[in-house]
Amino acid sequence: MNRDNLTSEFLALERKLKMLLSEHKALKDEVKYLKNENEELRSSMKLKDEHLNNFQNKFKISKLVSNLAVDQEDTVELKQVINEYIKEIDMCIAHLSE
Repeated sequence: MNRDNLTSEFLALERKLKMLLSEHKALKDEVKYLKNENEELRSSMKLKDEHLNNFQNKFKISKLVSNLAVDQEDTVELKQVINEYIKEIDMCIAHLSE
């Protein structure tokens, strides 16, 4: 092979190497971005699951209170007390989550 062919092959190889390195960097950046996005989505999903569980618990408690066989005045008072407990429990959970 003559010198010109070797030079042109070397330049072509160098160009291909630069393209591969550029593509590799772009893929690494994309993987990093996707990992961050995945972590954010997992965190968001966990928070939504916690909210859902809280609402389900509130619903169960409300259902229990509604089914109690007491007069109307006692029911209202009991609901208020239970709602206060729920608020306090939610604040404790929020505080512990921090």
